[in-house]
Amino acid sequence: MQITFKLYASLGDHLPADKRQGNQMPLAIAPGATILDIIEPFQLPMKLVHLVLVNGVFVPPEERGARTLQDGDVLAIWPPIAGG
Repeated sequence: MQITFKLYASLGDHLPADKRQGNQMPLAIAPGATILDIIEPFQLPMKLVHLVLVNGVFVPPEERGARTLQDGDVLAIWPPIAGG
C-alpha cells in the first residue's frame, strides 16, 4: 500500500533531504499500519506532533495509535504554531 506523507514547518526537516522542498513524499506502508507506526521511523518528537489529519480529517491524539491507514490516504502533520 502507498500513502502520501506530509510534514509541515519544522517537522519537514525529518523528511529525506530530497523531499523537504515539497514537504511530502510517497510512502509504502504495511497493511494495518497505524499513524504511530508511520511516525516512529521518522523520529518525530511527539511533543511536536500536534495537528494530524488523514485526508483532511483531524485525528485526535488518543486515536493515533489505533487509526489505520488505507491505500491512497494522505497523512499530514503540523507542529504547534504560535501566532497572533
